[in-house]
Amino acid sequence: MTTSDRRPDAVVIGAGFAGLAAAIRLARLGRRVTVLERHDEPGGRARMFRADGFTFDMGPSWYWMPDVFEEFFRMAGTEVDDHLSLVRLDPSYRVFFDEGPLDVPAGRDGVRALFDRVEPGAGRRLDAFLDEGRRKYRLGMEHFVWRPGNSPLEFADPRVLPEVLRLSLFGSLSAHVRRHFTDPRLVRLLEFPVLFLGARSERTPALYSMMNHADTDLGTWYPMGGMYRVVDAMVSVARGLGVEFLFGAEVDAILERNGSVSGVSSGGSILEADVVISAADYHHAEQDLLPSRWRRYDRAYWRSRTMAPGSLLFFLGIDCRMDGLLHHNLFFDTPFEPHAHTIYDDPAWPGSPNFYVCVPSRTDPTLAPDGCENLFVLVPLAAGLDANEHETARLFDHVMDRIGERTGLDPRAHVVYRRDYAHREFEEDFHAWRGNAYGLANTLRQTAFMKPRMRSRLPGLYFAGQLTTPGPGVPPSLISGQVAAMEADRWLQTRPQSTGP
Repeated sequence: MTTSDRRPDAVVIGAGFAGLAAAIRLARLGRRVTVLERHDEPGGRARMFRADGFTFDMGPSWYWMPDVFEEFFRMAGTEVDDHLSLVRLDPSYRVFFDEGPLDVPAGRDGVRALFDRVEPGAGRRLDAFLDEGRRKYRLGMEHFVWRPGNSPLEFADPRVLPEVLRLSLFGSLSAHVRRHFTDPRLVRLLEFPVLFLGARSERTPALYSMMNHADTDLGTWYPMGGMYRVVDAMVSVARGLGVEFLFGAEVDAILERNGSVSGVSSGGSILEADVVISAADYHHAEQDLLPSRWRRYDRAYWRSRTMAPGSLLFFLGIDCRMDGLLHHNLFFDTPFEPHAHTIYDDPAWPGSPNFYVCVPSRTDPTLAPDGCENLFVLVPLAAGLDANEHETARLFDHVMDRIGERTGLDPRAHVVYRRDYAHREFEEDFHAWRGNAYGLANTLRQTAFMKPRMRSRLPGLYFAGQLTTPGPGVPPSLISGQVAAMEADRWLQTRPQSTGP
C-alpha cells in the first residue's frame, strides 16, 4: 500500500457510490481523506466492463430521483450538468403482460391517459395517488431520509406529526394501491418500484408510494455513456477536492487504540486515521474486520434479517437490432406469486420468473458495435442460493424463449458475447452477505432506526451503504455516504486535529 506523506483525518473503505459520496462530503468539510478500494478501479457494484466492442454497466441501470444527484453535485461545489449529459427516456419503460405490452410514457399527463385507457376513471384516481406520493416524498426527504438512524428520537418531530397523520405511511403498499385501482396491470405498474426496495408490496410500508412520484413525476433518465459516467464524475470531483485513492488495496482489519478507531490495515501496511467510514458490505466489515468486542450484531442477527432478492445477471452482446425492446423492459407476463414464493418463503430456483431487460444501446449506440445491441438481463432470486450451472442454463433458455415470444426475435441465435454473474460473483467481488445484490428488504421492521446502525460501537467508526440507512438504491447510497460523513465530522470535532504523518 502506497500513500502520500500526509496522514489522513479519515479513511473510507470502498469506492462505490456510498464511499465516494462520503469522501467528497468529508473533503468539502475540510478533511483529509484517503479511500481504499480492493479492486483496481472505482465503482463497486456500479463498475463497468468492455468486451468485444460492447460496454456494460455491471450494476445500477436506473437513474431515478434526479434531485438527489443535483443536490449532491451542488454540495460538491459543481453542477450535475457540468459532468453528465442526461436524457429523459420517453417512454420511460415497456412492461410485457400476458395481454400484451404497455409503454409507460414520460410525465403524468401521458401516464394518466394510459391509466384511463386500461381502467376508465383511473386517471383521476392516479392524480390523487401521486399527489399523496409527492407529499410523502417531500416529508421523507425533509425529515426522515437524512438521519443516521441511531435512535427513534431522531424521528420524533412534533412539527411533522399532523402531516404524518394525514398520510398513509404504515399500512402496506399493496393495500394502499388496491384502494385506488383494480386492474391487475395497473396494480403491477405501481408496485414494481418496490422491487428495487426488495420486498413484497404487502410487506412494504405504504410510505414507499413516494417512489411512484419519483417514477412518474421526476422521471426516468439516462446519463449518456452509461451509469458509470456518474462514477467517473464523482472520482473527478473527489480528486479535485484532494481525496487520495488507493486501488488494489483490500482492508484486512479495522484497528482500535485506547477505545476508539485508529485506522486500518491492508496487505500488512497500517494507515492511521482518526475516523473510518466503511462503505464495504456491512456484514463483512463488522464480522470479519472488526474485533469481536466491538461488534453490535452477531451472526444470529444477520441470519434473521429479511434480505432483498439476489440477482442472476446475463450480460449479452447481440449481433442485430432488438426493435421489440426499449431501453428498460419488465417481463410481467407470468404470475408473480409463484416467483415471490421462491424468493421469500421457500428459497429455490424459480420456474417461470418475472425478469428485467435493459438495452441501453437503444438510447446510446456508442455502447455496442454498429448494428448490434448490448443486453443486461436480471432475474431476481432468493438471497443465499448455491451456484447451480444447470439452473442457470435453464433460466437462460427460459428468458430467451420469453423474449423471443414477446418480441418476435429470439436473441439466443444472435448472441456473440455472454457473461453470467450471480450470488457467487457478488460474494467473491464484494464479500456480499449471502450474495446479496440490493441489501436488506425495506420491510416495516427494517426501516429507519430498525436497520443496522450507521454508528459502530467502536467510537470513530461509521458504516454507509445499502445495508444501513436509508437503504438500497443509488440515491439512498449517495445520501447514506453523506450522512455518515457528517456524523464522522462531528466525531472529528471532538478530537485533536492531526498535524503530521
